Amino acid sequence: FLSSAEEYAAYEPHQADLPRRSGKQSWAFLPLTASGHTFGVCVVSFDRPRRLTEEERTLLTAISALLAQSLERARLFDVEHTRSHELQRGLLPQALPDLPACEAAARYLPAGRGMDVGGDWYDVIPLSSGQVALVVGDVMGHGLPEAATMGRLRTAVHTLADLELPPDEIMTHLNDLVAGMGEESYVTCLYALYDSTTRICSLARAGHPPPALVLPDGSVRFPDLAADPPLGAAEPPFETVELHVPDGSMLVLYTDGLVESSKREMDEGMAELARLLRNAHDDGTADDLELLCDTLIHGLLPAHQQAADDAAFLVARLHALTEDKVACWPLLDDPRAAGQARRHVREQLAAWGLDDLAPTTELLASELVGNVVRHAKGPVRLRLLHGSELTCEVFDGSLTMPRIRRATDTDEGGRGLQLITALSHRWGTRYTPDGKCIWTEQPLTGPDPRRQPPDALDLLCPVPDDFDGDLDALTFGDPADDPDPAPDR
Repeated sequence: FLSSAEEYAAYEPHQADLPRRSGKQSWAFLPLTASGHTFGVCVVSFDRPRRLTEEERTLLTAISALLAQSLERARLFDVEHTRSHELQRGLLPQALPDLPACEAAARYLPAGRGMDVGGDWYDVIPLSSGQVALVVGDVMGHGLPEAATMGRLRTAVHTLADLELPPDEIMTHLNDLVAGMGEESYVTCLYALYDSTTRICSLARAGHPPPALVLPDGSVRFPDLAADPPLGAAEPPFETVELHVPDGSMLVLYTDGLVESSKREMDEGMAELARLLRNAHDDGTADDLELLCDTLIHGLLPAHQQAADDAAFLVARLHALTEDKVACWPLLDDPRAAGQARRHVREQLAAWGLDDLAPTTELLASELVGNVVRHAKGPVRLRLLHGSELTCEVFDGSLTMPRIRRATDTDEGGRGLQLITALSHRWGTRYTPDGKCIWTEQPLTGPDPRRQPPDALDLLCPVPDDFDGDLDALTFGDPADDPDPAPDR
């Protein structure tokens, strides 16, 4: 505390001219200290000499301490706010996949200033055989716990979708997950599964607004879905609604923050969303999905209005796989089915101009069909899909799923799935209403030369069409049983 210019000059001789330049005659220099760390100084100055009393000095010291604590809390709030936004950005998709069955664009808008991050999320998950999953969800509330819950749920949806479970079963597993969190979480979710080969979109929702379906003629409708309770409070089973979606239709999934506010009911917001989508189709804005997203934001969430809730939405244009890119055949339910499958593969790949893939695809189809004939039950069906990859599918009537395992040197079987893994880009299984499907995918450029099959398999040897397809079942017999054994038999 310096009460005059003379005291200041005696205290800081190198700055003796400061009182003259500043026009001040007395000062109080108060350190800003919080948590044992001094990060600044609060200076109170007067334009005339003044000696502060003990009460005034105590008051100023207390005020500076309160000010230091306030600034420290503000700094910590900014740090936490920044980390929360970074966490949420890290949990949301960095980029949406570019898929033949679906082109998509999305937006996430946090609530107005002063609000923390929320739990809204969206996702596009590519699946096998031209299928794609579209997801949007909302964890009510704001803060790090809600963002963390959102991340857990998004990871769970990815895992369940990769298992290729139907939408109602995925909702059931998510419901159990939220109920087991032991928290008062209010979570809504909408899951859509689109199959580009059948043009069927299967929808299941839990407490979430229905999606908007924009048909190729520009008409907009909201599918009539059952209003199942939010996750954690629902009692399965969830209802699944199947829609026939014409090629080129758009599906818009959104959270309630896009259409509902304190000044607008949800029904009004959905009507406004439908109007904007129709206008965008009429003026050609809908051709560019990124531009369409900006149009929806400006129309539903204008910049001059601060939203009280987060908003996320996903716009997807759905494309069908044309009939000339799909080939399907029923097969015999006996060992001759493997030969049938190889002939169908050769003929169809020749028609598609993919002869280079024929040897590998024949072997894959032969092994898959052979396993079905030996270990499962009919009816057996083969399907080839010519999309961005070549997909080979074998359907059967059994619910038993194959499991890959490490076969030892003395095992006579167990290497078929290792062969499939070596020859295909990826493979998997999924349940169907009548049984299951085993599928493989290969890039259209042909097999990767760096991925060689096991040394024990000589792929240069031609496979006869009467071979039943199961490599694990191959036996060469006992040379003693041959009346004229050859040395190299």
